[in-house]
Amino acid sequence: MLQAGGLELVVDHVRGADEDNPKGYFEDERVKDLASMEDRSWVRQARGKAVKVVSSLLPHLPDTNRYKVVFMQRNLHEVLASQAKMLERRGEDTDTEDARMLASFSSHLEKVRFQLRFRSYFDVLYLDYADVVADPRREAERMNAFVGGALDVDSMVGAVDGSLYRNRMAAPGEVPTAVTR
Repeated sequence: MLQAGGLELVVDHVRGADEDNPKGYFEDERVKDLASMEDRSWVRQARGKAVKVVSSLLPHLPDTNRYKVVFMQRNLHEVLASQAKMLERRGEDTDTEDARMLASFSSHLEKVRFQLRFRSYFDVLYLDYADVVADPRREAERMNAFVGGALDVDSMVGAVDGSLYRNRMAAPGEVPTAVTR
């Protein structure tokens, strides 16, 4: 959505699109080394651009910059279902205890939210994945306002592909939906 709206992304295209993410991953491999790398000057050079950073690595961003963090949240049961399907497709072990993983993820996210709240160099907009799919215009307008108001909201809305929301949790009284390909 950010790219469609006109924001330049920092992407190295090392990890291409696949069955799990048919539109790609939008990643830069350097992000994976944030915790251990000494020279993080490339982050400053990315000013004005979007960089995908997983939540566990946010605390390792240099505190000499200011960051606008668009934090995409998703129902953790959906995350677990999605990861299990991805691991299964890759032939990897999927034998994990969901309750334990859910507790671990929940605890991790609480810690990250705490860190983001009390580090002055982070401004955060929390978005819910299901809300983005359900009402992309509203969420695109929120993102646009958050990053300064210069994005093309119509193009952002057009970038949302609801067919990729394949592991949904049911609302109370509904039957769960899990679409596989």
